[in-house]
Amino acid sequence: TNLKIGIIGGSGMEDPAFISNFNTKKVLTPYGDPSSELIIGNIENVSVVIISRHGLNHSINPTNINYRANIWALKEEGCSHILAVTACGSMRKKIEPGHFVFPDQFIDRTTKRIMTFFDGSDVKHTSMGNPFNIDMRICLAKTCEYLGFKYHDGGTIITIEGPRFSTKAESMMFRSWGCDIINMSTVPEIVLARELNLNYQSVAMATDYDCWHESEEEVTMEMIYAVMKKNVKNVKKLIELVI
Repeated sequence: TNLKIGIIGGSGMEDPAFISNFNTKKVLTPYGDPSSELIIGNIENVSVVIISRHGLNHSINPTNINYRANIWALKEEGCSHILAVTACGSMRKKIEPGHFVFPDQFIDRTTKRIMTFFDGSDVKHTSMGNPFNIDMRICLAKTCEYLGFKYHDGGTIITIEGPRFSTKAESMMFRSWGCDIINMSTVPEIVLARELNLNYQSVAMATDYDCWHESEEEVTMEMIYAVMKKNVKNVKKLIELVI
């Protein structure tokens, strides 16, 4: 197949043992350096290109990620699809820590990020009515069904600026808006991918209940890392079989 898939993530996704015949490649884009070197190789004879969104040691906070360089680098390497792995907070009791969510809508609450490649005189208005890729989402859901993983097909993800977490008032407001999960990285990744005609789908895994849930502990990075570490094998298995 000529299919080439970009994978944006972290938490073990950047481990070269995950792919075969790999090599690393340092690239420079018109927008500067991507978050990490590219890892280029194969999964089941399908070409993949992996970028670690926050850097290899989670050294880049969400505001400072060079989203344009990351997306541009994947496009230049010939990717047509992006699987974007992300940790998220759950805004719904039914979405438990460890569950996968494949959103179909987003709400943007970021404030400091460059949202477009077309910020000069070459203005381009991009349709975002259905921002995520339905075919990729169907494939992810069917694969979770096959593997016996708990998942939720569809839902609204809200992206906040970070790096702080939400206040309880904000968390309750987001729930009232119909948000199902919350993270700090989907926007502007998905917008930039659409501008370059790349098919994009988030592979979100709930790690906590944000702070709206009265009976749960307040979210911490230690809590998030613990859930991600426990479930990274499931993330890899899902990605492998989907590809």
